[in-house]
Amino acid sequence: MRPVDPTEFAKGPTAGGSARVTEAVARVLRARNGQPPEAPPRPRDPAPSRAAYRMSRLWLTPSFRFFMRRLAPALAVAACIGLWFADADHRRAFSDAIQEIKREVQNRPEFMVKLMAVDGASAELSEDIREIVQIDFPISSFDLDLPGMLAQIEELDAVSRAGVHVRAGGILQVDITERRPSVVWRGPHGLEMLDGEGHRVAALDSRLDRPDLPLLAGEGADRAVGEALALLEAAGPLVPRLRGLVRVGERRWNMVLDRDQTILLPETEPLGALAQVIALDQAKGLLDRDVTSVDMRKPTRPTLQLSEAAQDELNRLRGPETGVSYR
Repeated sequence: MRPVDPTEFAKGPTAGGSARVTEAVARVLRARNGQPPEAPPRPRDPAPSRAAYRMSRLWLTPSFRFFMRRLAPALAVAACIGLWFADADHRRAFSDAIQEIKREVQNRPEFMVKLMAVDGASAELSEDIREIVQIDFPISSFDLDLPGMLAQIEELDAVSRAGVHVRAGGILQVDITERRPSVVWRGPHGLEMLDGEGHRVAALDSRLDRPDLPLLAGEGADRAVGEALALLEAAGPLVPRLRGLVRVGERRWNMVLDRDQTILLPETEPLGALAQVIALDQAKGLLDRDVTSVDMRKPTRPTLQLSEAAQDELNRLRGPETGVSYR
């Protein structure tokens, strides 16, 4: 049989009793049964331990609390992710999954470009643009190198400005501001069309291909197109007879007319000298005479050069009077 523990029959403290009396009775009963008395419990020290004290003080630090509540969980998650990515097979699987998702998104119908539209360009320039771009449609808009395509288009001589974007409906839109040729320049590389600023527009096989454009010749004429256009505009009544302008010494112009007539313009203020020639022609019919050149390099002293037939006739008329031959 189990020995009887006297404490089992000890009554707990009641509202009118005392806990100490109950404990004393339990000790007496254990002593009678030959059981050793229990050691009295040690009183609990209310002071915290040194480690608990330091931890409590540490938790009062704002930076430590921020680290434990914000940074530590993030670092733990990052460490777990880093351990997972440390395996090469895991990295390869993750990369393949990302690429597959990317392909599925990029190849959706709403992102596909089906054709290209070119606005603002002539038919010939449009064909040149389509030839240099060389895109196999349909293609995803994510696979288009729009900046590189724009750079290629703007390298064309006939393109002044360009814009490239993908608009609704899967259309690659190319907006072109085309250079308009203003003159034909006979340069070291043959005939070339230039715009009003002297930029090359395109090569020309024959002068007869663009008879509507004025002709410039001479070295440096491409850098003075603006001045040449001003002279052509001021020529007025001489335009029907005009054959072209020749740049001389990269400094001044010679205006070439039909009947092998030439107007030599000065380096400075050529418009004033040209206006003076036009006034003389309208008043005296200067250019209707047998004159091969009008030298206006010194506007205050114009010089005329007669043709050989006119000089012979002048010598014939003046010879009998003066007895002097002008040959």
